[in-house]
Amino acid sequence: MKTIQFREALREAMSEEMRRDEKVFLMGEEVAEYNGAYKVSQGMLDEFGDKRIIDTPIAELGFAGIGVGASMNGLRPIVEFMTWNFAILAADQIINSAAKMLQMSGGQYHCPIVFRGGNGTAGQLAATHSQSFEAFYAHVPGLKVITPSNPADAKGLLKSAIRDNDPVVFLESEKMYGDKGEVPEGEYMIPIGVADVKRKGRDVTVVSFGKVIKEAYKAADILEKEGISLEVIDLRTIRPIDYGTVVESIKKTNRCVVLEESWPLASISSEIAYHLQRYAFDYLDAPVMRVTQTDTPFAFSPTLIDEALPNAERLIEAVKATLYR
Repeated sequence: MKTIQFREALREAMSEEMRRDEKVFLMGEEVAEYNGAYKVSQGMLDEFGDKRIIDTPIAELGFAGIGVGASMNGLRPIVEFMTWNFAILAADQIINSAAKMLQMSGGQYHCPIVFRGGNGTAGQLAATHSQSFEAFYAHVPGLKVITPSNPADAKGLLKSAIRDNDPVVFLESEKMYGDKGEVPEGEYMIPIGVADVKRKGRDVTVVSFGKVIKEAYKAADILEKEGISLEVIDLRTIRPIDYGTVVESIKKTNRCVVLEESWPLASISSEIAYHLQRYAFDYLDAPVMRVTQTDTPFAFSPTLIDEALPNAERLIEAVKATLYR
């Protein structure tokens, strides 16, 4: 094992896959000369050259479309968006072209492409630069959606995404690029669609993903001192969702809280709650609770940010509500 930053784990994944397969290339705003807006691609231009590490204009719709066309013609592009907030401009290519191409072509054209970049809240960036898009893209058939929460998962899942023959939406967090964590030495991959039980417990299952899962770890430490044991599940992949791992946990704990850094309506937590009442109803001793961002556009004010974001304190309240305390 070695300890590296989240951004280094992503860089290792891309570099290893580019060495392995000459059809893989990276394109996006500032990925080459500037080494990436968040230094994820640092040094890759020197190794792979400007034919495979390609700076693009600030035109998300345009270069996303180039990526889709390249993938249909046998290449395996990695398209980096500086932030997924900017990728709204490329939604037509992601949703109407990449996601639907296999079906619309009668199975003739796969679209092996990875769209990746920063997602969710990141400091005081206000409403238009602080959005979490997991549920937005998970709603679309034909896409796979991944949100890693640590460097090891980021590397293993990104390598799987690059090799996958379907379009993958890979959502990172701008606040996590500097996070450090242990990563296995050598090459390894994590299969898409498999959740991970990060912490075993007996009383309440907490389901989460992405950087907000850190609040679950904080809550678990606090509640452990009160004799309450949380089982923390990291979904890792948002489409497809590993429902089986969640259901098996509910059979043990009989209670569930879903922690999500996004708005409550039509969210991933809504989907988990529906699935559990449909397929694990007999095992539930309390309603499934949700802890999400407030149902408002995100604010610039630090005080309002604290009010809007889900946190360990709100999670603890929800956990105790499922225990009727």
